[in-house]
Amino acid sequence: MLVLGIESSCDETAAAVVRDGREILSSVISSQIELHKPFGGVVPELASREHLEKIEPIVEQALEQASVSLKDIEAIAVTQGPGLVGSLLVGVCYAKALAFGLDIPFIGVNHIEGHVFSVAFENPPIRFPALALIVSGGHTNIFFIPEAGLYKVVSRTRDDAAGEAFDKVAKMLGLDYPGGPVVEKLAKEGDASKAKFPVAKISDGRTDFSFSGLKTAVARYIRENDIKPVAEGDEAPSQQIKDLCAGFQATVVKSLVGTMEKLAVELEPKTLIVAGGVACNKALQEAAQRTADKLNLPVYFPSKHLSTDNAAMIAAAGNFHLERGERADLRMTADVSMRLQNLENEDAELKRRKVRYRL
Repeated sequence: MLVLGIESSCDETAAAVVRDGREILSSVISSQIELHKPFGGVVPELASREHLEKIEPIVEQALEQASVSLKDIEAIAVTQGPGLVGSLLVGVCYAKALAFGLDIPFIGVNHIEGHVFSVAFENPPIRFPALALIVSGGHTNIFFIPEAGLYKVVSRTRDDAAGEAFDKVAKMLGLDYPGGPVVEKLAKEGDASKAKFPVAKISDGRTDFSFSGLKTAVARYIRENDIKPVAEGDEAPSQQIKDLCAGFQATVVKSLVGTMEKLAVELEPKTLIVAGGVACNKALQEAAQRTADKLNLPVYFPSKHLSTDNAAMIAAAGNFHLERGERADLRMTADVSMRLQNLENEDAELKRRKVRYRL
């Protein structure tokens, strides 16, 4: 099946043509980083306007790169949610109009499920059950996946997503947006032992994440050590800033991987998945790989191109649902709070089969 994927959940306009959910014929992404950089974060109104301007040429470019035309496309998959409502609506409305005009099926895809499918292209098939850490600027969750298409949230952030914490710490230090790549680069030249921060402990004992306290600790460290943010014209960040970046990153990685390891020991998955924009972080990848080796499990990462928001992963997830006979109709619309958690809605027989996973 030849599927056109469309992604516009936040600040990337993306289109991709994917065959049978595994072969990427094209993947085009238009980033809005430069547009939002002066504001230190995504401005929703600006993002949706940019999507409106870019979506048609991006789709045309994806078709051209794949050497196909619209008449060759057999189905369309589009991000339905979660995300920014204005941004989502651009993609959803465009996909619906295109599918209606071509008289082909289309499907709405959960953006987070797309990240799970981002590992489908460059790794062996996932062995189930699987445990997936999805970590980005907007999401930080761990999902238990007993079989393809079934998900249970077993860990979530109580406040900020990990990627958002990277952005906010970078802003405190006067560093560029987005903060993740900048902090990672400086952390390589820093000494984490000189700027130690505690991993948040959840009072009710659940295996959830919290990064707001870490941001507060960083702000206090900056104030108490009289660290001056990088100013325009400065030649390079100070060693203190590099050490702080190293300490902050180490704490985030420890929190993410430590929680994943604890859940892996409890739930006994056959595959670990680490995906989302923060999955590009080499320190996170190395720590996750060490944990996987310790547990004698494979761990799958997407490539850098497939870690950030892209349409290939949406096409892959859409292909899975389309092959199961699922279809959307023209009443489908954007769902900003769309959730990827459906084990509670299983039939009684399937629930009995999952008892051993202690869900």
